[in-house]
Amino acid sequence: MQLDETDRRILRHYLDGPAQDRAALAAKAGVTGATLWRRLDRLQAAGLIGRARARINWRKLGYEVEVSLRFTLDKTNPRAFDEFIAAARRVPEVVAIETFLGRVDVRLNVIARDMGDYQQIYRAHILTLPHIADIEALMLISTIKDSEGLPL
Repeated sequence: MQLDETDRRILRHYLDGPAQDRAALAAKAGVTGATLWRRLDRLQAAGLIGRARARINWRKLGYEVEVSLRFTLDKTNPRAFDEFIAAARRVPEVVAIETFLGRVDVRLNVIARDMGDYQQIYRAHILTLPHIADIEALMLISTIKDSEGLPL
């Protein structure tokens, strides 16, 4: 799909908050409400933008610890990836699962209320995941930039 300058302008302002009032978004983008709706529908149909979704602030719910765990899997079993990911999906504190090419095979983001809670989750749920050859843990200290936006 080819984007014109109006599409880019709409997307730049849409990234400020997809749930914002449509009339305000149209005004910021310098288009009419009807143009905004038509263009947003076209961008969604083309798969450029998806449904708006809630972003939960886990810290506000009492989850003070976030750890990124990098796994190297024992790939001697051809089902290692599928079985590991299926088991990781069943751990409620795992909020993200990503796969990679390279030295690291899978990364899990795990949240916990505190270090004691994390230790319990780690021992009871993480260490029991199948096909682990190696684990590296990185504890999140702060998020400096968290953007899904592109330079439009």
